[in-house]
Amino acid sequence: MQTSQKHKTPATIHRLYNQPVKEIDQFCLPNIQILENNVCSDTGSQGAGVSFQAYNDQIFTLESSTAAASFVAYDSPSVISMSSSRSPFSPQGSQSWMSDPHHSPDNNHGSPFSGSSAVDDDGNGLKHKLRELEISLLGPESDIVDSCNCCFSSGAHQAGSMAGVNHDQLMDMIPRLNLKEVLVACGQALYDNDMSTVAGLMHVLEKMVSVSGEPIQRLGAYVMEGLRARLESSGSNIYKALKCEQPTSSELMSYMGILFRICPYWKFAYTSANAVIKEVMQYEPRIHIIDFQIAQGTQWMFLIAALAKRPGGPPSIRITGIDDSQSIHARGGGLNIVGQKLSEFAKSYNVPFEFHDSNMTSCEIQIQHLNVHPGEAIAVNFPYVLHHMPDESVSIWNHRDRLLRLVKSLSPKVVTLVEQESNTNTSPFFSRYVETLDYYTAMFESIDVACARDDKQRINAEQHCVARDIVNMIACEGPERVERHELLGKWRSRFTMAGFSQYPLSSSVTMAVRDMLKEYDNNYRLVERDGALYLGWVSRAMATSSAWR
Repeated sequence: MQTSQKHKTPATIHRLYNQPVKEIDQFCLPNIQILENNVCSDTGSQGAGVSFQAYNDQIFTLESSTAAASFVAYDSPSVISMSSSRSPFSPQGSQSWMSDPHHSPDNNHGSPFSGSSAVDDDGNGLKHKLRELEISLLGPESDIVDSCNCCFSSGAHQAGSMAGVNHDQLMDMIPRLNLKEVLVACGQALYDNDMSTVAGLMHVLEKMVSVSGEPIQRLGAYVMEGLRARLESSGSNIYKALKCEQPTSSELMSYMGILFRICPYWKFAYTSANAVIKEVMQYEPRIHIIDFQIAQGTQWMFLIAALAKRPGGPPSIRITGIDDSQSIHARGGGLNIVGQKLSEFAKSYNVPFEFHDSNMTSCEIQIQHLNVHPGEAIAVNFPYVLHHMPDESVSIWNHRDRLLRLVKSLSPKVVTLVEQESNTNTSPFFSRYVETLDYYTAMFESIDVACARDDKQRINAEQHCVARDIVNMIACEGPERVERHELLGKWRSRFTMAGFSQYPLSSSVTMAVRDMLKEYDNNYRLVERDGALYLGWVSRAMATSSAWR
């Protein structure tokens, strides 16, 4: 630790990811290679505050980040000022990243969702529009709540008197409604247990959403699946089906590869974590990396290639890979596949290498499963995985904090953390629902700039790699809800309580990420604040990268 602190990393670390692609491609699984010439866009190569907006402490109690400082977006000349503690989801509104991001020249996509409130200044905007729809379709004496006599039974919902409305009249009226507002109203009605209103709004939403439409239309289609699943208490089954049963292994890997290439969310995790580990371990002869979501192991090929060129010769590297069911399904096999690929790759670079697998979930991990040897310099990697661990709000075992204490007991040189910058862990349903709409509106917009809307591969990628998370957050509660994101402020508290201190990310790490982002749309933003990095889309923070010791 002392050695790495005394000798700062040279600026060349930002070239960590500039290795020739072909050197690594030959060791990747076949479907990843195919994607090189079979991607829906040429704009570049997944997951998804400081948020680029402030959150309301009254709504987001534990998860809220109390930021009041100013920070600079490297890809924008604008200065970002955190100047409000109001929730962007509250009727009062909030101060935004810029004076008005929805009228800014930089914002051509309408993100974030929170900028389009579900109510106007008098709180009745959507009610007026729905009443307008009601009068147009059913006459001035009607009552839309009474007229929507729908029920949800035996796993199916049926439209009541709304089914008798002239289809052409309905289609003529729908363009005058705001889809975002209707989605919010439907979630609010469900939260209020107003099933008649839910049924009527779901009938309207069916005519407004499309998996091949605009970003909000595509998101709306999957939100509706989540709402239906919640109504029918089938959220867990739908989540599991989307996650494991379909598609086939090769297809799922292809879909994951598409998102990996067209969105920078996973490359943000890999690039930032590898740059930190390379910096901290630059003088260590024996390195042990413990990866709590090894996936295909691609991340470590880049690091092995970089460490192989270290002056004085490469270190010996040992990797302990911890698996998850999704990765097993995507690979079509166990961790032995990853170990073989990484061993072959390391051998081609003359790097001494050993792979150890732990075929169990992170919740089951105990210290004896990590195979730690004396004299090793340990790096632990948490890439978009800790939010799957149940905490004190779910289980008395609190695996989220237990795992951090276990890792701290290993005395690691560095721990890298990358997580979605979103607040869905302990929020009540409606707050979580609106936050999900906000976050995934931005994500679907970021996907939209890289792929044609009718591209079948993009549709399949969204359905199988993104929709399942949306369904889980909307439809599931308790232990069945595994998508439980927290803001960096909350993660900082958890790491501090476990005995960690933050390792500030250097300018070289920032440079590495900025170089990576050059491949992507210029609406992606990179913000450095309090020693951490924030990846954003337009005015919405999407992911954070931080390091701990």
